[in-house]
Amino acid sequence: MARERVVALIPAYNEERYIHDTVSSLVEINEIAEIVVVDDASTDRTAELAARAGARVVGLPCNGGKGAALNRGVAEISADVVVLLDGDLGASAGEARLLLEPILNGRADMTVAGFPPARRKGGFGLVKGLARRGIKMHTGLEMKSPLSGQRAMTRPVLDKLLPFDSGYGVEVGLTIKAARAGFKVLEVPVQMTHAETGRDLKGFLHRGRQFWHITRVLARAAVVK
Repeated sequence: MARERVVALIPAYNEERYIHDTVSSLVEINEIAEIVVVDDASTDRTAELAARAGARVVGLPCNGGKGAALNRGVAEISADVVVLLDGDLGASAGEARLLLEPILNGRADMTVAGFPPARRKGGFGLVKGLARRGIKMHTGLEMKSPLSGQRAMTRPVLDKLLPFDSGYGVEVGLTIKAARAGFKVLEVPVQMTHAETGRDLKGFLHRGRQFWHITRVLARAAVVK
């Protein structure tokens, strides 16, 4: 059997602090044939540092958000298996190999990274709770990390999920679509870490946008069965 081509796809906006370490860690995973970073019109050195670490960079002319960046990135790759990762994972991106194993062994069609507890207090669990309840209501799945953007999937799954939802509801939309289509979704415990928002104004505004975007995704899921 021919070896499956695995591509890591990373949407990134102003991630110069982490992107070099993120890409460098993925370069060490033998199963990954290519790393593509979609630079979502960053105003810092994200693109430069990603390329220096070994990624192929696809630049967007204006900031379109995570879903738009992912949609553009998918159009730029040829792969049998795709790993979706955030740009702020740093060295912990190497844990992506744990997401790949069940896919390559045929035990799952999509894997989702189950994160350890947050290192500092963020919100009050409202956004995660909404996502968790919404996914269970629409699919029956119990998800520890319903907002996790770290996922691996086969090409048939990816094709079924396109186009990705815009905004911060993209992960919830992915899970619901995949489960409803009959694909096996498996949550995999990892020790990944990423930049976390705190209990300050910026953090609360971010979670407010998340809550609204996820609510829209769940509302659409209720209409489109």
